[in-house]
Amino acid sequence: MPSQPNRELEIFANPLPERDYTIRIRIPEFTCLCPKTGQPDFATLQLEYVPDQACVELKSLKLYTWSYREQGAFHEAVTNQILDDLSAVCKPRFMRLTAEFNVRGGIYTTVVAEYRQPGWSAPEIVRLP
Repeated sequence: MPSQPNRELEIFANPLPERDYTIRIRIPEFTCLCPKTGQPDFATLQLEYVPDQACVELKSLKLYTWSYREQGAFHEAVTNQILDDLSAVCKPRFMRLTAEFNVRGGIYTTVVAEYRQPGWSAPEIVRLP
């Protein structure tokens, strides 16, 4: 049976919860609809996060993003909604979602939204000589 769009995000246990590390996921085929015109908006989503106890499962993420294909949404709203949904399920130490929307009427839009677990800060990077 073919896959269907789905808003249920699945997670799995972080294999190294004691370590801060970054997961980067690029989603180049995100689409939603312009709430004013009904025309499709295309974007590349770039997700970066430092997991705590859980990581997002990629197939469920694909089906989740696919579920926006027929939904009207302003760029700012959809970016923040996706970040809210992902951070609620994964409960990461840090998460950043960058949504780079394709040109529309001669204007490119990029929306960056972040979540940070209370009390967490990125470790200082040590520069080697």
